[in-house]
Amino acid sequence: MDFGTVLQTNPPASRTVHLAALAEQHGFSHVWTFDSHILWQEPFVIYSQILAATRRIRVGPFVTNPSTRDWTVTASLFATLNEMYGNRTVCGIGRGDSAVRVTNGAPASLAELEEAIHVIRELANSRPVEHRGSTLRFPWSTGSELEVWVAAYGPKALDLTGRVGDGFILQLADPDIARWMIRAVREAAERAGRDPDAITFCVAAPNYIGDDRAHMREQCRWFGGMVGNHVADIVARYGRSTGSGADAVPKALTDYIEGRTGYDYNEHGRAGNRHTAFVPDEIVDRFCILGDASEHIARLEELASMGVHQFAGYLQHDNKEETLRVYGETVIPALQDPVAAKA
Repeated sequence: MDFGTVLQTNPPASRTVHLAALAEQHGFSHVWTFDSHILWQEPFVIYSQILAATRRIRVGPFVTNPSTRDWTVTASLFATLNEMYGNRTVCGIGRGDSAVRVTNGAPASLAELEEAIHVIRELANSRPVEHRGSTLRFPWSTGSELEVWVAAYGPKALDLTGRVGDGFILQLADPDIARWMIRAVREAAERAGRDPDAITFCVAAPNYIGDDRAHMREQCRWFGGMVGNHVADIVARYGRSTGSGADAVPKALTDYIEGRTGYDYNEHGRAGNRHTAFVPDEIVDRFCILGDASEHIARLEELASMGVHQFAGYLQHDNKEETLRVYGETVIPALQDPVAAKA
């Protein structure tokens, strides 16, 4: 299993760069950041500094969307970073949440998302693409490589991911829900004639190393509120289905938002925010990974057994450096195959 860490681009930007370099020192393979240009600093500027300060780390948004930048601009950003620092970028993309809602917009349609994925991937892989009636290509880009990983929850978005995604991003670490969604993506890939084993499966959630359960829950309860935004969209489209079939949504994913009354994006992704009291302790424990190293290892081993290739931990809490340290010294080695010096 690979490991990523998910950062917010809060000022000072040097702090984000520092945490990214620390993650590399502790054996993480990916550094992801939020991409919401009103709430936080512009991530692509900071990616350049992270790549300059590291040697192996891959960087990318977690996640971008088709609406806040022209798709050709997004592709150009990735291709430029790849030319400057080698092919060390990856694009996480979804329909959009805070980046569009803060400016009174709405998430992109799945059709728009699919078209954006195609345009971004072709251009950022130094290939021509048909777009708005013309064949476009970056004449200055050769050998750029970019995978596009799709963030999804609902049945139709999972189907799109299986058909076109290089990777699947699931933003919660509940094994039962992960199992259902991974199966949905794999089945969609098979229906599309793709090899499901070619898709990278990434599970992301807050990870907190500690022993004060109540404190850890309060530091990570924000995550249930963020996920609740997407769940509310799913419920609006599909209802609270608990049956079987392609359009069935797991009951465990939908029930907890019954007490949701609204969402304040001024506190989006922040520990201790005031509008996530509706998120019960059970959901925090299921969606996040909390506790000592052994508890993290046990959950991650379960996720790995169902085909998860990467765990990306959100570091939006007050124990960032210690969590990175324990992962580097204990958790990551436990999830990797041992290598003998002499056989």
